[in-house]
Amino acid sequence: MASATPLPASGPPPAAGSPLVPPTVPSTVPAVHRRRGTIGIAMEMNASYTSLVAVGDSFTEGMSDLLPDGSYRGWADVLASRLAARTPGFRYANLAVRGKLIGQIVDEQVAVAASLRPDVITLVGGLNDTLRPKCDMGMVRGRLEEAVERLAPSCKTLVLMRSPGRNGPVMERFRPRMEELFSLVGDLADRHGAVVADLYGAPSLGDPRMWDVDRLHLTAEGHRRVAEAVWQALGLPAESDWRTPIPASVPVRWAQRRIDDVRFARQHLMPWIGRRLTGRSSGDGRAGAQFDAGLGKAFWITPEDGTVPGPVAGWRRVDG
Repeated sequence: MASATPLPASGPPPAAGSPLVPPTVPSTVPAVHRRRGTIGIAMEMNASYTSLVAVGDSFTEGMSDLLPDGSYRGWADVLASRLAARTPGFRYANLAVRGKLIGQIVDEQVAVAASLRPDVITLVGGLNDTLRPKCDMGMVRGRLEEAVERLAPSCKTLVLMRSPGRNGPVMERFRPRMEELFSLVGDLADRHGAVVADLYGAPSLGDPRMWDVDRLHLTAEGHRRVAEAVWQALGLPAESDWRTPIPASVPVRWAQRRIDDVRFARQHLMPWIGRRLTGRSSGDGRAGAQFDAGLGKAFWITPEDGTVPGPVAGWRRVDG
């Protein structure tokens, strides 16, 4: 039984020559390596994947790649659409929910993802923990290790990530915790044969112009670049160089920066602090896009016309 699902179509790519879109130049430096001892088995070039499950928080849910209907797309959805375009019958499930801490990701998403046994699972989590005033990094390490131990045997390829960050004072404040987390990501990949998409410190993604006004989430162009990086991590041919910096622009005047700072504090920072003080989360009461809370289980979606390769015009839910 198939029914409609709200995941948007992949949509047209950004226009060539746009100031945010770099020319199509094959990447010359790998963004990723499979940590199984040799670079030689790092990538099965031009590999084929039939299914993808995405696990994580708001970064993987797609904030702030906002579509006209108010939904989010994001790098995982873009990646799924690109994989589906080359593989008839492709299936996808995004279980990520904004605001989730690593313990919640493990408790609520990991077993569900493992039960689907897809070709690819992406796991990005733990950064929300590092941004909390009080963060137990020992707990974060333990829960992330638990997630990888459970997910790695349940898929053909597990993708981990050293996530990008917006250049600025917040990044500098939490950099030591982030680097501790990313060191663990590398260690876990070594032990479990996972792929690591290394986006941390990339100047192209640290550019504040790649980030939404909330300063926590990527813009549509930032998500497009992350999708390209993971695409290449999976051994697929580069379609653009996600590392290419966006062209320089006229600096924002001091007065405008101060206005932007006040707006950011009022609209985003203070509500975030309020949720922390009251123990609330932006993800309270939410479920992943492909998780049916009423039934207590995930479901797949597949392209509406999934019998032939080509651009994805829409998706449909597949039950059973």
